[in-house]
Amino acid sequence: MHGQDIIQTAIRSQCRQKLWGAKPAAGADLETRGDREYADLVSRFELRQVALHLDEGRQITGETAEIVQEMRGKGGYRGIPVPWAALERRVGETIASGTPNPIQTRPIIDRLFPDSVAGRMGAEMINVDSGLAEWPVVTSSVSAGWAASETGSVAGPTVFATSDKQLAPNQTLGITMKITRKALKQSGDALEQAVRRDMNGAIAMKIDAAVFQGAGSGGEPLGVITGYSTYGITSTAINAAASWSAFRSAVIRFMDNYAVSSPDAVKLAITPTLWGKLDGALITNTAVSEWDRLVKNIPASNISISANALPPTGNSPDEVVAVLTTSAGGVAPIFVGAWGGIDLIRDPYSDAASGGLRLTALTTVDVTVARPSQIELLTDIQ
Repeated sequence: MHGQDIIQTAIRSQCRQKLWGAKPAAGADLETRGDREYADLVSRFELRQVALHLDEGRQITGETAEIVQEMRGKGGYRGIPVPWAALERRVGETIASGTPNPIQTRPIIDRLFPDSVAGRMGAEMINVDSGLAEWPVVTSSVSAGWAASETGSVAGPTVFATSDKQLAPNQTLGITMKITRKALKQSGDALEQAVRRDMNGAIAMKIDAAVFQGAGSGGEPLGVITGYSTYGITSTAINAAASWSAFRSAVIRFMDNYAVSSPDAVKLAITPTLWGKLDGALITNTAVSEWDRLVKNIPASNISISANALPPTGNSPDEVVAVLTTSAGGVAPIFVGAWGGIDLIRDPYSDAASGGLRLTALTTVDVTVARPSQIELLTDIQ
């Protein structure tokens, strides 16, 4: 082994000890540094190596092989494990302006896909190695009071209570990809980006729909719209034409609950139909629309317009639904749990006659709400 190879092997060994071994005594600074090193390692993960390994048996090498080995050591996979961050769009691809850098140095919690509605609405993806994950959330209201006299007592003791919010590995999401023989021969960057875009788009759309509209049965997690009563989310029926005043009332309720201090801390998800109604509703004798009034208070960057995440209609064909969220005290409004990475399995038989490759990607995902006071649902907007 050459001297340069020995040095590189030693560096990688140290990285693995920091990432997967015991925490260093130096504390949070070194832990953050280790997360940054792992994020840099994952940024060099090559999906085309995985595809060619499954199709031709070609050996996986370099950083991709290191990550696969580490993930196999932390959980069981039938196929080739793929980290979630490997599906993030890489530098040089066409992305929407203002999209944050998909690499985060924050420990434990990874981003959702950058273009997903759930991610833009403040949801956090939690990586769980195995078993269940719970968060104790404060549910009591500790009060303070003045002593009425010199010898009087202050406000009596208030019980400090918490409730556990749980994520369970009960739902499995799967997609099937078909890669033709011609695409496999394009073993350069074209195949890498095509596989990533297809997997990214398909999984992100299904997760977005499940986060908001998941039925809680039939293999789907319980979404925040479908399960608003289970989660304890406030739902207000507007029963009136779309206007800024309806959203203003919801923002005021957030303020009254101390969830936000200003409207620009609120995130909003609406349907294209609702956007059209707001933009077309002009204030009498002016050229100002209800949409103009809305974005004057809630920044356009905080608003997601989606026909996939939200139901197209409400209780009747002429009514729609909107969702407002906010992050309070560093706590996300929605948690999306993902167990391990993506299990990529090869089907060698279905497309054998054409020389193609069929891949099945499996992942286990769940959804929960930490504090229902950080979410508001508006229904029956006409």
